[in-house]
Amino acid sequence: MSMAVLLSSCNLLEQTYEPTVAPSTTPQIVDEVQKNDPRAQLGAREHPRIVASYGGEYKDARTERLVARITGALTAVSENPNQSYRITILNSPAINAFALPGGYLYVTRGLLALANDASEVAAVLSHEMAHVTANHGIERQQREEAEVIASRVVAEVLSSDIAGKQALARGKLRLAAFSRNQELQADVIGVRMLGEAGYDAYAAARFLDSMAAYSRFSAVDPDADQSLDFLSSHPNAPQRVELARRHARAFGPENTSGDRGRDYYLAGIDGLLYGDSPQEGYVRGQTFLHGKLGIRFDVPTGFQIDNKAEAVLATGPGDTAIRFDGVADPRKQTLTNYIASGWVTGLQPETIKSITINGLEAATARASAERWDFDVTVIRIEGQIYRFLTAVPKNSTALELTANALRASFRQMTPAEITALKPLRIKIVIVRPGDTIATLAARMMGTDRKLDLLRLINALPSSASVKPGDKIKIISE
Repeated sequence: MSMAVLLSSCNLLEQTYEPTVAPSTTPQIVDEVQKNDPRAQLGAREHPRIVASYGGEYKDARTERLVARITGALTAVSENPNQSYRITILNSPAINAFALPGGYLYVTRGLLALANDASEVAAVLSHEMAHVTANHGIERQQREEAEVIASRVVAEVLSSDIAGKQALARGKLRLAAFSRNQELQADVIGVRMLGEAGYDAYAAARFLDSMAAYSRFSAVDPDADQSLDFLSSHPNAPQRVELARRHARAFGPENTSGDRGRDYYLAGIDGLLYGDSPQEGYVRGQTFLHGKLGIRFDVPTGFQIDNKAEAVLATGPGDTAIRFDGVADPRKQTLTNYIASGWVTGLQPETIKSITINGLEAATARASAERWDFDVTVIRIEGQIYRFLTAVPKNSTALELTANALRASFRQMTPAEITALKPLRIKIVIVRPGDTIATLAARMMGTDRKLDLLRLINALPSSASVKPGDKIKIISE
């Protein structure tokens, strides 16, 4: 759950020169090259919205240098050597990459965590660069104009700032829904760029398979919102994978040509933030913890937590659902008055009452609408009101039991707990004698599907094994 979207900027372009040579007084920087390019102006206008929608930029010098290195190698063999690019790493666990007109390229840290070598990231970026150099963005100009109008409507109608930003982002991704012919053209150009840049040209087909596997892994949560993920805007048909392999054969047989760049890639993502960011709070099993807000609560056994940008959602047995969020409290009214202030549909006013939860001021009430019964609980901490909404089918006996357990678990974190709370990161480990996939999986954190996720992020088939000296990605604090 994000209480704020942090915006920042970084320049990934590094200039190198001999120390005896003075810098140019008129350097060819990206801003200068793109100054009179209307496509770049369109990209520049939309760039802040994209960055905001994905939680800001991910700031890590080592990872930025890695992605800039890959982009630079591809730029050298681009269809249009005069096209300049800005590459931005987005601070999102979603698996995505895309481009805006004018050479604005984006890749999420989630995609970097899934990739296993530089050639796989190069495959994604070369595909997006191909859309830019083939002027596919210009071909959809009318759709862009229509989307801008729709975006304004969204901004005016939606009261939630976060929800509005997400909707805007989805609008921009709908622009990325190129035609089938455009996707195939970008595939062909991208594979050619891969091979000519010296990368393993088969990486495109390989990583398409990895992303499809991730999509299947994530699909166990039917409510998971995949609209910000790569495969929602880039169809992953088997024929595209086969086409990518066929064009890669021009550079030689599989596993015999091109550099994968695995060692320097893994070094570049060692320590990469994985999953939820500190601004959104963390899910650890049945517990949600937010160190910056200093709060935590537990959901009952059998519930699955989904930490979305606008709220924390949890679903459990018998169609029971929980929503948790927070709102500013500028009016400082009593919590009983706050519950009665009109934001709860179907409120039963006679059920409103004040309570105390672990020393904190709170209030509860019941509500009913159509097929559902609700428990509403609000808790005040300084200038913030935290809200639980528990929903069960009408006449279910689970409402009171679930709501009581949820309320009782909510409390402020101790300073020691806040200090001990660490984000999950990608860690690169070297397999030692006696290590197996099972023992390595046991070291994974943040998931109850440790073995499946270990295989997924390392692209290891079920029959694969490891040997001493291998480098493996695990997820830990």
